Amino acid sequence: MATDVSPDPRRLRITRRERALARMAADDLDVLVLGRQANIRYVTGAPQLWIAGTRPFGPMCVVVRATGEIYLNATDDEGVPDEIDHDHLYGLAWNPLTLIEVMKGIDGAATARRVGTDALTPTFAALLPQAFPQAEIVDGENTMRAARRIKTPDEIAALGTAVRVAERGLAAGVAELRPGSSVQTLTGAVLEAMAAGGVSTPATQDAAWVTPRDHPSGGGRPVVRDGDLVAFAAGALADGYVAEVGRTWPAGGSSGVAIRGLYARLNTLYDKLIDACRPGAPAERLLAAYPAAGEPLPPMAIAHGLGLGFDPPVISGTLPISGDERLEAGMVLAVTGYVWQQEVGGALRRDTIHVTEHGPEVLTTSPSWPAG
Repeated sequence: MATDVSPDPRRLRITRRERALARMAADDLDVLVLGRQANIRYVTGAPQLWIAGTRPFGPMCVVVRATGEIYLNATDDEGVPDEIDHDHLYGLAWNPLTLIEVMKGIDGAATARRVGTDALTPTFAALLPQAFPQAEIVDGENTMRAARRIKTPDEIAALGTAVRVAERGLAAGVAELRPGSSVQTLTGAVLEAMAAGGVSTPATQDAAWVTPRDHPSGGGRPVVRDGDLVAFAAGALADGYVAEVGRTWPAGGSSGVAIRGLYARLNTLYDKLIDACRPGAPAERLLAAYPAAGEPLPPMAIAHGLGLGFDPPVISGTLPISGDERLEAGMVLAVTGYVWQQEVGGALRRDTIHVTEHGPEVLTTSPSWPAG
């Protein structure tokens, strides 16, 4: 593992930045003020340090459309790409007025007409007009979502690292599965393997659970018994990008008719879900795959976007979906199939899917337990 903090590869960060600037032009934004880390990395290519946990919005990055100049909050230049000049870096400040003074000094701040932000707090809602006195402050998060939802070829390649690490973790967990194993041991095996692959920050912490036999949602017992169906879900955050993979495996030598029938149902559902991942298809088609396969909607999201963290759309039976929401070539989704049967348990399959111009491409290659 490399110990130096380096910016993202040049072509990767430049093509992302071009998409962001194009969306700014489409939305008529003169300036974009960013506080969310995924958005900041998208436009800068700089992995920022010492940012673990949540925090309120602050103007940590500013993008000027007319010049393409970027101003970045950073304590030093470690991991900052060469195209961001040293005089465009500004330090941390506890006093928000100090940050506003920095904003005032940005070229174009005094004449900007429309300034977008990806979040806002009451404090900065009151202070930002001082930095941009001629501007209307508008929502800029939708601009970044529109830019990020379509992945460039270099982003797809970058996602490959996260896919490989997640699959390595999944395989390690499955290798430890046997009656008597604890859920904590299985989860530890998944996370340990991902850490060995260079990912110490998993996308999810619940990497293994015994699927319950008496209700379709939630976790089962903490220790695996013979015949239990154990779900594994590995999510890796590698170089900023997230990939996910999930599989269910039976514990012990169980392969009865009921279990095989459950997996046959899962395979039927899975085929319909993958077929729904086509460019131009309405997002609702993924929801419709469940009733088309004769299955009830699951307790978890059916699909959600992946990229630098989690991207839209989020497709779930509990959330409204706009009728205009359609899949587009270049989107990457985590797609989940889940079926359940009383006194048997549940079977889950989750894959990272790239929606291409020619149809769905499954980026994950982890094997599934055979149904026949």
